[in-house]
Formats: sequence, C-alpha cells, structure tokens
Amino acid sequence: MQLRDFSTEREGQPTVVCAPYALHRALIADFASDHSVVQALQRGGPTRIYVTDWRSAGPEMRYFSIDNYLSDLNVAIDEIGAPVDLVGLCQGGWLSLIYAARFPRHVRRLVLVGAPVDVSVESDLSRMVAGLPSAAFSRLVEMDRGIVAGRQMLPLWNRSPAHDVAHVLQSPLSSESVAFKQLRERYDRWNDEVVDLPGTYYLQVVNWIFKENQIADGRFIALGRQVNLADVTAPIFLVAATDDEVVPAAQTFAAAQLVGTPSTLIETATEPCGHLGLFMGRAALSNSWQRIASWLHNDSLQLKAQRS
Repeated sequence: MQLRDFSTEREGQPTVVCAPYALHRALIADFASDHSVVQALQRGGPTRIYVTDWRSAGPEMRYFSIDNYLSDLNVAIDEIGAPVDLVGLCQGGWLSLIYAARFPRHVRRLVLVGAPVDVSVESDLSRMVAGLPSAAFSRLVEMDRGIVAGRQMLPLWNRSPAHDVAHVLQSPLSSESVAFKQLRERYDRWNDEVVDLPGTYYLQVVNWIFKENQIADGRFIALGRQVNLADVTAPIFLVAATDDEVVPAAQTFAAAQLVGTPSTLIETATEPCGHLGLFMGRAALSNSWQRIASWLHNDSLQLKAQRS
C-alpha cells in the first residue's frame, strides 16, 4: 500500500481515508475537482488527510490475506500517529470497521460510507455470491497463478447500471460540453485501470464476509483475535445511497445496532444516488460529505463522547 498524503498542515487531528481494495484504484477518493472526497473534507476543516492506495497484486502476493492489509493499515496509522479519524469507503468500510474493533484506541471517530456490514440484507452482489459454490471462486483464483485478475472481473462490473456517468458524477454540465467530455474521459480511464487481487484475500472476502457474514455475526478473527463490534465505542457517521445497486443502505446502517457506540453519538445520512455517486457525485460531496467534514472538525463532540 502506498499512503497518499494530502495534508495542508503538519499539525492537527489526522484523517485516514481507507479506499476500497476490490477492483479500482484509490482515485475514487480524489477523482476530480468538485468530485473528490479529499477536497470535500479539506473544505470542511480537516487539514491532515491521508488515503490508502492499495497495490495491484502480483503472483508473489498471492497468499496475502485480510490480515496483511489490516497490518499495513495499522503500520500506516502508527506512522501517522493514533488516534486517527478513519473514513472507510465501500470495501474499505468493512476493513475500517474491523480495524476499529481490533484496535479501538487507535480510532477517534469512524465514518462508514456505502460499506457492506451486514450482508444478510440481500443485494444483487450478495445474491450472486450466495448463488455460486465456493469452488467456482477457487477456480477463478487457480486460473491466474493465485491472483484474481481485474480484467476478468471488469466486464461483470461494467454491465451494472452504475455506469451512467452523468448520474454518477451528478454534474450540472451539458453532456455535450468540452468540460463534461473531459470528465467522461477521465472516468473511463479510471474505470479501465483495474487492480489484481491476491487469491487468498479474495477468497476470504467472498467466504468470510459475503457468504458467512462473519462481521455481523461476531465471528470474524482479525490478527489472531476474534473481534467484537461492541468494542467500537467511538462516535460513528454512517452514510448510504437510496439507489445503491451494490450495497443497500440497510447493510451499512446495520452497523448502528452492532457497535458499542451510544446512539447519541451515531449520525446517519442518506444520499439520493447510486453507489459510486457517494464518492464521486457532486451533490453528495456538497451535502453529506460537508456534514462529515464538519462533524470530524467538531471538538465538542469528543467531550460528549468522553462523558458517554
């Protein structure tokens, strides 16, 4: 993982954006001006912002597991200086939640956006995973020297209705304008630049998270210890999309009932968009993300958390 540093000051409360490690690069967190999670956070107050940019896997990484990525995240947070405000995007959301449960003192506040937490709430993705035998996913890994090639997964993703670019970006620009065409070209380049995943990591995600729902069921073991979501007592902000074709809102909002954070310290927001619109949509970034930025910058919240 390469840790991207977007800090504008050397002092202050650090915010770590945990990007998804699924198919695309971390550019999803900083796509373009007015379509950037990083920019939205900067406009709202946080001045020390970091983004995890997960490496594409080569054959030598085929045995890397979820624990490897939790370890990398932990090293990064140690380098930055705990406690951090941890912001998990999509697949980076469940990783962030597990991390916060495993190392609760390392996380001051937790933000989960479009994160699959309780997959007993059905979605197209969870139904597809449940409908295929584990052996089918294992064969996919065996086909390419122990890794899962992003090129093989991309056609499935591109058939999703998520790829109406104008809908994703929520842009006021005319589709015929030069500026919009440049955004579309940038989106196409981002979509085309896929990452390969370690086979071990991929199979653990498929089986432990999407087939067995171990996070919500309290059976997930992280770095040698079974994690208990009740150990997460930090203030939490949960954000979901009303039209999310990948992660239904209820999968994310289920976290509120699983963690130990008092209900008075849990914020929620819903955006009228699809999955990618949560991270790239101009309206979502102007609305919920501005709320998140202000919430992270609110010092009085920490006093309330300490009293709780």
